[in-house]
Amino acid sequence: MNTPGTTLVIGATGTTGRRVSAGLIAEGHRVKAAGRNATPVEGAQAVRFDWDEPATWDEAVDGADRVYLVPPIGSSDPAAVMLPFLHQARAAGVHRAVLLSSSAIPAGGPAVGQVHQALPGLFEEWAVLRPSWFMQNFTGSAPHARSIREDGAVLTASGEGRVGFIDAEDIAAVAVRALTDEQAPNTDLVLTGPQTLSYDDVAAIVTEVTGRPVVHRHLTFEQLRDRWAAEIPLEFATMLAGMDRAIAEGAEDRTSDTVLRLTGRPPGTFRAFVERNVS
Repeated sequence: MNTPGTTLVIGATGTTGRRVSAGLIAEGHRVKAAGRNATPVEGAQAVRFDWDEPATWDEAVDGADRVYLVPPIGSSDPAAVMLPFLHQARAAGVHRAVLLSSSAIPAGGPAVGQVHQALPGLFEEWAVLRPSWFMQNFTGSAPHARSIREDGAVLTASGEGRVGFIDAEDIAAVAVRALTDEQAPNTDLVLTGPQTLSYDDVAAIVTEVTGRPVVHRHLTFEQLRDRWAAEIPLEFATMLAGMDRAIAEGAEDRTSDTVLRLTGRPPGTFRAFVERNVS
């Protein structure tokens, strides 16, 4: 494989995209930073890209030989726009694709699982990143961060279920390797932090680090679904609440060695993340 040429990073100002862009640039790779507003990214070529506007796709893929794919946010059927784009990207010369999916969604599963299933048939070089829940869900404007600030509570329907929360920094570090290493992974990669935690554990750690009492409020599936449905379409709200139910049933109670294996360093802990980021 030749030295990487130009990587198109979709969602280049998002949680993982901006970190992937920064990691690629730091290693001297050329980056096209794609987003709806073509927001300037230092060291990259900004380009306008919108999943729902195919007229923006040509310029985005022009000159790129690999792509980091962040699905359209909030879509219950991302394959409807992503698969036509991927065919166009391949025809334009893209030969490696790295897709951001989720540990909760297998190949052929709902939503981005359909894109995952199609990827190996479209590209000879590929990877699907399947991270567990982001530690960043507890910062900024994310729902858990808002409820912690406003109510001193984390609200889930996950019961005592455990999750291998992962830092987006670690996801991005794996993505950079998957995009640029001589050999593409050509597989899906489950990404987790070093330990699994219940949301009771999460609340206790945030309390200990910040000194502010935070509790985990246990909701039913229906309560969480209805809470989400006040803000997003019912179909998507039902899917998100279903993910919490799967956590309660043990679906996310696992850790993987992927971060260490691909980057050479262990993934960060949730406590260290809170110490750095949550006030």
